[in-house]
Amino acid sequence: MSSAHDESTAACFSRLVETVRDLRERCAWDREQTLDKLAQGLVEEAYETLAAVEDSDASELESEFGDLIVQVLFGAVIASERGWFTIAELLTAARDKLVRRHPHVYGEMSTESSAEALATWESVKRAERERAGHVSALDGIARSLPALIRAEKLGMRSRDAGFDWRNLHQVIAKVREELDEIEAAVAQGNNAAAADELGDALLALANAPRFIDRDAESTLRAACEKYARRFRHLEASARVRNLDLKAMDDAQLDALWNDAKRALDKAR
Repeated sequence: MSSAHDESTAACFSRLVETVRDLRERCAWDREQTLDKLAQGLVEEAYETLAAVEDSDASELESEFGDLIVQVLFGAVIASERGWFTIAELLTAARDKLVRRHPHVYGEMSTESSAEALATWESVKRAERERAGHVSALDGIARSLPALIRAEKLGMRSRDAGFDWRNLHQVIAKVREELDEIEAAVAQGNNAAAADELGDALLALANAPRFIDRDAESTLRAACEKYARRFRHLEASARVRNLDLKAMDDAQLDALWNDAKRALDKAR
């Protein structure tokens, strides 16, 4: 990367930071923003960015990355107003963390593969958690994470500590066990127990994809997209035939659903 390019990027970033600060002073709505209020917007922008990545939409991705950066900068400016840290300190700490977690790039350690690089990264992170006073392997996993992602992270941290299922078969067996317990609770009319067992089943299922080199979020997102395609096809078929889904019995609905599956599978 050329020096001129570096200077241009730095200048653009500086102007954006100053614009955010200016808005905090001059815009009534922006002055009212707090970290709590920004939190939801930050999550929404992250998911909109993810959608642009999945769609390979370069124009939309540029826009969403920009929106995401603005949300982060607004939060950083609010934090700096409280005297917690400056943006310069934030950027310096972020860079220092990257350097620290890449000793195979910036230090004397060497790695031969991406797997070794990842192992090094995780080793440094564990050491950081220990220095921060974390006792449990699960410390540092945010409770505010989406439950699916948190469930997977809990499983991965437990695995790193030596506690995990051995293979996917054991996970599936655990899910079957939980399903039996759900049915028993429902039979007893105990909805609280059923909900508890449903949670256990979902927790186990959230960790199943990593045993086949997948992650829970992308696996479920793909399933959601597949379901949405099939259901829209089902709706269209019902409209063409003047059918009311609410008036159909289970066998008729199953037939429509299976037609949609066959049609879409054939079209792939």
